[in-house]
Amino acid sequence: MSESRIHPIEGRYRTKDMAALFTDGSKLYRWLRVESALSQAHAELGHLPKEASQEISRKANLEYVKVDRVKKIEADIHHDLMAMVRGLTEQCEGNAGKYIHLGATSYDIEDTATAIQLSQALIVLESSLMRVLKALVMQAENNKARVCVGRTHGQQALPTTYGMRFAIWASEISRHLERIVQIKPRIAVGKMSGAVGAMASFGKEGIKIQQLVMDILAQEFNLPLKPVLIANQVVQRDRHAEVLNLTALVSGTVDKIAREMRILQRTEIGEMFEPFTKNQVGSSTMPHKRNPHKAERLCSIARVLKSNIIIGIDNIGLEDERDLTNSANERMIYAENFILLDYMLTQLAQILEGQEFNDIAIQRNLDFTHGAFLAEKIMVELVSKGIGRQDGHEILRQTAIEARKRNLPMKDILIGDPRLVGKFTEKQLDEMLEPKNYIGLAIPQVETVVTKLKKQYSL
Repeated sequence: MSESRIHPIEGRYRTKDMAALFTDGSKLYRWLRVESALSQAHAELGHLPKEASQEISRKANLEYVKVDRVKKIEADIHHDLMAMVRGLTEQCEGNAGKYIHLGATSYDIEDTATAIQLSQALIVLESSLMRVLKALVMQAENNKARVCVGRTHGQQALPTTYGMRFAIWASEISRHLERIVQIKPRIAVGKMSGAVGAMASFGKEGIKIQQLVMDILAQEFNLPLKPVLIANQVVQRDRHAEVLNLTALVSGTVDKIAREMRILQRTEIGEMFEPFTKNQVGSSTMPHKRNPHKAERLCSIARVLKSNIIIGIDNIGLEDERDLTNSANERMIYAENFILLDYMLTQLAQILEGQEFNDIAIQRNLDFTHGAFLAEKIMVELVSKGIGRQDGHEILRQTAIEARKRNLPMKDILIGDPRLVGKFTEKQLDEMLEPKNYIGLAIPQVETVVTKLKKQYSL
């Protein structure tokens, strides 16, 4: 256990690939590579010697410019971006150092580097979403005919299937994947336009410099990086707020799925369980407990992601050509939302891949109301027997109440109701009160979703 750790994402709630994008070293590396691209653009346009650009590009990496050295410089000058510039300058031989950061303002470097970072983060997120989607499609297909109680308002409603539940969740995850595709080009934009965006420091070739920088970085990082159409000192924060909103939307879906898992794992329901290892402990004092702690953790973390959205939206409203009110919080909210969300998706995928079912409990809950939750089926059938829909509704409402009060099967009450004499045989009532006979088009709907998503995502 490290005494230097402060935030849980430093050790507890993280995935390796996503966390790697948000380290100090990773941030410094991207800044250095933007400086390298800027020097290459200037050299191509004849603004500085090619040898100087080559030296800057050769030294613009963590092999030469160390994180600790940059932090030491920052502690002295109180400016992290200029600390990087000085750290790179002192590594460059000859006169190359005097050309570093030529014409640029801090956020030319920072916002372009952030565009690379968030674009890379979306790629990692996309991969994790695909894993969840694959698990959901598998469960939808495997459980398309596993009939269970459907609930609305926390009450037994009508029969459904577990395949329906998983297919609905899979469809929602697929929409998040579509959103990533739509958002990628809006966040993959950088700028190189100076202090207020007018490009005065770059002269008449400012547009060319900005385009060249993005072209160089796009090739280096294998990203579709484009120059922003227009900016002031910063890339406008509606783009970043949209990305944060995406992370919150995905966390909302994870939260919903995890919450349903928790409900279905309640002792009184006990239908579906998250995996539980051989030596796992449920409670420090109650040995019998099998708590849904993984699902609860997902619901807990989701609250953090949702709350950060307010900060992202507030960041849109920077004053004049810019102020610094976005800077400090962005050092936290991007890392939190992406690292935590990727952890959540990885955990959810693991739960889904090892999901357990208790068919005895599922059947017990189907039988719990003694057929009362199938009253709609009988009501619909009564119309064909000459009883109006509204009258049928009232008859079934009353008989359901009577069955509940007397703790008798619904069939016994229906058989004894004088208003229904001769309407149905006992065998017909048995068939109507069988849950698997009233799941409508649940199975073909699930099959449609499974087929579509398998084809769309090559699952």
